[in-house]
Amino acid sequence: MTIADADAPRAAGAQSYRGMATRRIAILGGLSIALVLSVAVDVSLGPARYAVWEVLQTILAPGTADVQMRVVVWDIRMPMALLAVTVGASLSLAGAQMQTILANPLASPFTLGLSAAASFGAALAMVLGVALFPGAVSLMVPINAFAMAMAASMLIFGLSTLRGVTTETIILLGIALVFTFNAALALLQYFASEQALSAVVFWTMGSLTKATWGKVAITALILCICTPLFARRAWALTAIRLGEVRAAAMGVPVKRLRLEALVLVSILAAVPVSFVGTIGFIGIVGPHVARLLLGEDQRFFLPGAMLSGAVILSATSVLSKALLPGAVLPIGIITALVGVPFFAALILTKGRKSW
Repeated sequence: MTIADADAPRAAGAQSYRGMATRRIAILGGLSIALVLSVAVDVSLGPARYAVWEVLQTILAPGTADVQMRVVVWDIRMPMALLAVTVGASLSLAGAQMQTILANPLASPFTLGLSAAASFGAALAMVLGVALFPGAVSLMVPINAFAMAMAASMLIFGLSTLRGVTTETIILLGIALVFTFNAALALLQYFASEQALSAVVFWTMGSLTKATWGKVAITALILCICTPLFARRAWALTAIRLGEVRAAAMGVPVKRLRLEALVLVSILAAVPVSFVGTIGFIGIVGPHVARLLLGEDQRFFLPGAMLSGAVILSATSVLSKALLPGAVLPIGIITALVGVPFFAALILTKGRKSW
């Protein structure tokens, strides 16, 4: 056998890998284009509808647009459209890494109780006027929601460090938290005034209508901080999907990696939920779409999960405006209608094949 014959399989493998990498990059490019188009359509829809090309022109060259259109696009609709992007990317990334470190396809901020905890925290402010941080009364609803979501996260984080606690135990704990906070929320709603009850119900439906540039900046900042930290651990996160024993044999500090990821995931999930309310299933659907398209390699899966979540929530925002002309439906309702069948399909298929 010649040297050329020995190198042939290696060259074929390298070429195959390059082809796979090119295909995955093309998919990421396609998701990026879909996101840009979805945002443009989202901004064009509303009580006053504009053509997509007019919206793009106003975004790229605001000085050429009339004052009314510039105000509508930049001050009202752009914050909503971009908040959908940052929230969708954050929740999907949080769900992706929860599923990775817990090795469970049903793990997400919604199923682990973070959204339910945030709803309870917001209800404390709206029904009882309780501010967990008295110095910020004007922002007590989002601050209460963030504080309760982080408290639930830290509870899960703390219990996950106990000896003998498995990933299945963490999932069951999350489900228990969902029922606990939902029961506490129902109790608050029972004693709430009519006005407070309406506010709580609307908040728990999830909405982008109170978007501001400040909220967009905060969620984008959290995303920009957490994403590089996950990217630095891309190899270890990919290895952990092979199983804890194999990952440990490769030199991956499994326990420490899981704890670090839980902290980052908690922040990623708590901040967006505190601004927009309960938006379920993005943390489940987004990662699974990315996994089907790009596989488990975190170098592609991580940006793919973010783009998938952003596209899904942006498209959902478009649907919330298009389904009932002249009105904006709560976005949480639309995500639930899409997510529940997907969630049911995951439960039914999980028992028939390994994940």
